[in-house]
Amino acid sequence: MKHLLSITSLLLLLVISTSCNSVRVASDYDRQVNFNNFKTFAFFKTGIDKAEINDLDKRRILRAIESELLAKGFTKSENPDLLVSIFTKSREKINVYNNNNFGPYGYGWGWSPWYWNNYNTVSKSTEGILYIDLIEASKKELVWQGQGTGYLSQNKKEERIQEFVTKIMEKYPPGLHE
Repeated sequence: MKHLLSITSLLLLLVISTSCNSVRVASDYDRQVNFNNFKTFAFFKTGIDKAEINDLDKRRILRAIESELLAKGFTKSENPDLLVSIFTKSREKINVYNNNNFGPYGYGWGWSPWYWNNYNTVSKSTEGILYIDLIEASKKELVWQGQGTGYLSQNKKEERIQEFVTKIMEKYPPGLHE
């Protein structure tokens, strides 16, 4: 029984740790737009200034977006086809784990010698959402939006931001990944 419980605990820990590391992405776009017409970009300062994130992380996000767009064949321009904007959201999540999932008497029914071992663990994490907006410059209309949701950490922040941006930008151009 102890062996089964330790294996179950390890599997649960593995699932939790891998789910915390993944970035879930989604995108939406205007189906009337021909995305092949867009070749140049610039950052939309007005939108970026409104993003509620510190300046260091803003620069990290913008550098990562620029790198992804350049890799896709775009060029940065003073007269762009697309304007790039970002915004972010975050929320604290509190998780309570109880090692006694088998009722008030421990494991199974009746008295349990392991009952005194029951305990709760509380963990706190921050889930963040990064939105990347691509706006048609000539019309000032949103034509594509990518969204990445995942857990944030202070460790390896630059790599985590790069992972968010890379996963989101994998959805651009639209139509290829549906």
